Amino acid sequence: MALSLFLLALPARAQLADWIDTRPDAPGLSLAGATVVTAPGDTDVVALAAEDLRRDLTAVTGKTGGGDQIWAGTIGKNPTIDRLIATGKLDAKRLTGAWESFVIATVERPAPGVPRALVIAGSDRRGTAYGIYELSRAIGVSPWHWWADVTPLQQPALHVRPGTRRFGPPSVKYRGIFINDEDWGITPWSATVFEPGTRGMGPKTYAKVFELLLRLKANTLWPAMHKISPAFNADPENAKLADRYAIVMGSSHAEPMLRNNVGEWTADPHDYDYGKHPDQVRAYWEERARTNGGYESIWTLGMRGIHDSGMQGADDMPTRRKFLESIFADQRAMLARHVSPQVERVPQVFTPYKEVLDIYRAGLAVPDDVTLMWPDDNFGYIRRFPTPAERKRSGGAGIYYHLSYLGAPLSYLWLSTTPPALIAEEMGRAFDLGADRMWIANVGDIKPAELATDYFLSLAWDVPGTRALGVEAWTRRWAAENIDAGQAGAITDILAEHHRLNFERRPEHLQWYLPGQKARQSPWSIAEADARLGAFSRNLFRLHAITERIPQARREAFFELLGYPVEAAAAANRRFFAAEAHDRLRDADLPQALRRGAEARKTDARIAEMTELYGELAGGKWRGFIAVEPADGQWKSYRLTPPVLPAPAAAPVVDPVLVEPVTPRVVQFDLRAAAGSWRLVPGLGRGGLALGSRIDRAVAGAAALSLPAGSWRAIVDLIPTYADGDGEPLRLTLRIDGKAYPLSIARDTGNAAWAQAVLDNRVSVEVPGVLAGGARRVELLAESGGVLIEAVRFVPAER
Repeated sequence: MALSLFLLALPARAQLADWIDTRPDAPGLSLAGATVVTAPGDTDVVALAAEDLRRDLTAVTGKTGGGDQIWAGTIGKNPTIDRLIATGKLDAKRLTGAWESFVIATVERPAPGVPRALVIAGSDRRGTAYGIYELSRAIGVSPWHWWADVTPLQQPALHVRPGTRRFGPPSVKYRGIFINDEDWGITPWSATVFEPGTRGMGPKTYAKVFELLLRLKANTLWPAMHKISPAFNADPENAKLADRYAIVMGSSHAEPMLRNNVGEWTADPHDYDYGKHPDQVRAYWEERARTNGGYESIWTLGMRGIHDSGMQGADDMPTRRKFLESIFADQRAMLARHVSPQVERVPQVFTPYKEVLDIYRAGLAVPDDVTLMWPDDNFGYIRRFPTPAERKRSGGAGIYYHLSYLGAPLSYLWLSTTPPALIAEEMGRAFDLGADRMWIANVGDIKPAELATDYFLSLAWDVPGTRALGVEAWTRRWAAENIDAGQAGAITDILAEHHRLNFERRPEHLQWYLPGQKARQSPWSIAEADARLGAFSRNLFRLHAITERIPQARREAFFELLGYPVEAAAAANRRFFAAEAHDRLRDADLPQALRRGAEARKTDARIAEMTELYGELAGGKWRGFIAVEPADGQWKSYRLTPPVLPAPAAAPVVDPVLVEPVTPRVVQFDLRAAAGSWRLVPGLGRGGLALGSRIDRAVAGAAALSLPAGSWRAIVDLIPTYADGDGEPLRLTLRIDGKAYPLSIARDTGNAAWAQAVLDNRVSVEVPGVLAGGARRVELLAESGGVLIEAVRFVPAER
């Protein structure tokens, strides 16, 4: 007890920028009590950001006066800052004409009677807003201060070290999120808790989303579009608010021309048919071009059916291609009438998603200035990358990427477990291959995908810098910023293990049969499942060991960002495997079976308890936001079956003694030793390390191996990525003692092999032939980028 009290008394440590000095007597410009000055003629977003900065400064320093001045403004809209540039007191050469860039500079004697000022100058309205929020972040105000209750820590003295700091332009021009599959989280929460009286998300909720995007240096939103949610543009105040916050509005791949089909197409769904009712469909699209043409938007072109289904009225490929090309012409004519006659300068995007990719492959002519948006396979593996010819298009390329998903073979809607290392690999490769115009992440309900969303947008803002930092160091910085600097290393280790364990099987995928199939058990024995549960238990022990060390002010953030997802994932596994062990042991060892049954019910109750606790955080702020998967019977064909818990029985509710598994006879090839000209990729795979091929050349790596006596088979385990070429298989060669074994792994999205691969996050390929024991030299060769090897295993041939 004394130790706990001592730990609670430890001072909280904020994550501050290295150009902020907290010594009370430090030289330099003082931020405590600083006055934030903007120009009346600047844009709305600058005024909004400046007001947030005033609140942030007060929250951190506790002072409302007596500090120096902060001048914030946009070049060309702030005469005072323009004069500083004209007189040479502020160097803005790299700002003029730049996209979303800014400087933060200390300026001595900027005006008569003003000894010094901190100047935040933006190249455009978002650049200025980013600069203002960058200062907030530098003094310890997290972008997640509201969305994850990351309370700013008190710091009475804050000084800015002299100098000029430059930021931007971003690596990716348009960067943002898609709020999607919102039936169980943000929409019911906003309708009943945050914005009661609405049917769902309205201006009050969207204002919080817009602020978050700006604090994360994002600029684009695809709004919620399910039937449960009000259509974004049905309330004109939403579009006005987006413009005040300088957020670029778009719409999903299935929602052309900023329309929300499930909420706004009020005629018979069968009439949404370009072949039968072209005038009705055109009028529907043109109305939105007319009402929103004056706002900054990215216009989705093309057509699919209502709610992400295939286009109606085109039964063969030539007709589909003809329809889409006519639709492009119609939609661009609307944009020319209502947005700009120079239609090639209006941001437009076309996403070849699902069956639309086949139409594109069949020769669909997409205008050169339209951005081609390439999707992943819904599970974080990008299906296609720009070809050399496509990289020359003036419209460039983008990526639509899933961090949350509702669909086949099984959804993942509850806990966000996509490893940042996978995001780094896939989005980094996309950037290298020319997809740098637009990145959108499907983030579900935003919570609890805070870490993955933050990493995705950090990478989009600065690909070289984020890459150079590395995933581990980035996560440590994120943990320091959002939870506690003193425990950042321990938090990083916990998150690494959390992602490693759940990469093997997501909590939402703890079911080895698909909807509509006959139920079957997992392929793991009780001992193997217990080994997995033991790893979860060890990670929970590390989590609980630091809980009391977290400052009281950050306890709620700790629970939201770390405690709940880590413990809930562990509990979901314990619940499932305990129930499965009960069923397996029922006839052979009834007392042990009953203990396992009691354990399944206990962990189920713990999940419910934690979820209820989440809802009561911050005075009930998040009540009803988190829904444990599956939350209800909606969309059954895409979601796991509700867990069947064993009936209560007179058995003690105790933690079981985990059975140690029998170590299989497997010889593992040492990926580190074989690196050669491959890349070591930490943070991916069951062992926390993968071997990645390089994008620019054929690669090879070799290592010595000693096999015990006997007969052996080789198995190559790959992470289920896609090759660089369109529809090409993954190709690599395993060479053993000079003998080559070429391997070709087809990646056909949607078939049974793909479904198994994305649920396992693994493709296992058995190498033909049998090897005798003894010393062996093993080489790995790949001919392109995109190959990620998780392991090369040698198993007894008789297995």
